[in-house]
Amino acid sequence: MSSTAMILVTAFDTLAQIGNPAPQAPPIADKFQQMVSYFTWFVLLAGITAIIFAGGRFAWEKWTGGGLESPKMVAGAMIGGVVATSAGTIMNALIA
Repeated sequence: MSSTAMILVTAFDTLAQIGNPAPQAPPIADKFQQMVSYFTWFVLLAGITAIIFAGGRFAWEKWTGGGLESPKMVAGAMIGGVVATSAGTIMNALIA
C-alpha cells in the first residue's frame, strides 16, 4: 500500500469518528427574531396605511371628478401585501 493511500485511509478513519453535532441557534438568534417580528409589523402597518390612503384618495378623486389613479395604488398595495406576507414561504421554497 502506498503512503498516499495510507494517509487517505487514516484521514477517512479519523473523519468517521467525528459525530454529527446537533444544530444550535446562534447567540443573537432571539434578537434577530425580534427584529424580524418588528419588521413584519412595520410592513403590515405600512400596507394597511397605504390601502387606507389609496381608498381616501379614490373617494376624493370620485368626488372632485379627477382622473382615477388611486385604483392602481390600491392594487399595488394589495399585491405588495401578498408578497410581503408570503415572503417567508417563497424563501423556504427557493432555499429548500
